[in-house]
Amino acid sequence: MEIVLRKWGNSTVAVLPPVLLKALDLAAGQAMTLNVTSSGQITLSSRCIYTLEKLVTMCDAAASKPADLALWDTAKPIGNESW
Repeated sequence: MEIVLRKWGNSTVAVLPPVLLKALDLAAGQAMTLNVTSSGQITLSSRCIYTLEKLVTMCDAAASKPADLALWDTAKPIGNESW
């Protein structure tokens, strides 16, 4: 499918035909993320909305702690902290 870039104020826009929007389940005003690959291809995807559950599943539980955070485990109270 060929699309034409058009000037809109100080921007250039790509106009997507309604049939393509329907096929991709997209709508005007929807936030998207645009990426360009090293070969020059453009990918367009829905913006990911993260939940705590999704972020936790992305963590590597086997990873070691960063050195600056590991110091917290051995720190002794120096004031009126409750440990």
